[in-house]
Amino acid sequence: MIALKDIHFRYKKNKPLFENLNLTLEPCFIYGLLGKNGAGKSSLLKHISGLLYPDSGQCTVFGFDAPARKPAMLEDIYMIPEEFNLPAISLSNYVKTNGVFYSKFSFNQLQAYLAEFELDENAKLSTLSYGQKKKFLIAFGLATNARLLILDEPTNGLDIPSKSQFRKIMAASLDEEKIIIVSTHQVRDLENLIDNVVVLEKGHIVFNRNMGEISEKLAFEYNLAGVPAEEILYAEDMHGRKAGIVKNIAGHDARVDLELLFNGIVKNAAGINEHFANYKYEY
Repeated sequence: MIALKDIHFRYKKNKPLFENLNLTLEPCFIYGLLGKNGAGKSSLLKHISGLLYPDSGQCTVFGFDAPARKPAMLEDIYMIPEEFNLPAISLSNYVKTNGVFYSKFSFNQLQAYLAEFELDENAKLSTLSYGQKKKFLIAFGLATNARLLILDEPTNGLDIPSKSQFRKIMAASLDEEKIIIVSTHQVRDLENLIDNVVVLEKGHIVFNRNMGEISEKLAFEYNLAGVPAEEILYAEDMHGRKAGIVKNIAGHDARVDLELLFNGIVKNAAGINEHFANYKYEY
């Protein structure tokens, strides 16, 4: 389990980024971390991985104090940042050099992932495109069998077939001990992958819900004509019509439109959260 309790943090003399931030992440779930630029997503991921230290509060990962960055914790964490630099060596040499730091690393799994992504282990990392490098890091990260996998904008640089491969591989890799956090702006890439939606806005967790609960309590409509105003939680213009989020009065599971959901939370987090809190009393 990952637990952030009463986290306060600021960069030097800047205004506070996190104030009394609390978040708990449980194993066996894929979390989608969403937020606008500057909301604090990368900083939150760095706190979890022990790369940033809170001014006050506590961040624990599988019982370890994250800022201490003990080897027993680090071998159970793999983070793929949005931007990275890789040495001019072959994929196989990179694996030999870095795989030893992960006690559960599986060369057989890596071979399977490389084959899925059509990557040659003898190729030099310096000759690969950005998208190919990203696929290699994803393959390596999964092969570590770390219990915490953090991916910051993992689908950047991937073409459409590769994004489909990514979703399939990530879904298949989840087990009862693993926590996967995917931070992205490309929300549509996550719609069929994530289990929980966490939205960060101006350093605050403004939404944290399971996809099943979202599907049950919200409906996403692309023509709001005729929908009573009291049922509409968020509306926006879309192709000459009003689209938006409405109360799921019928309670039937609805397809979740993550882009609409994110836009709605940014504009009306209080109203949407209030609907979740009062939902059981609407019948």
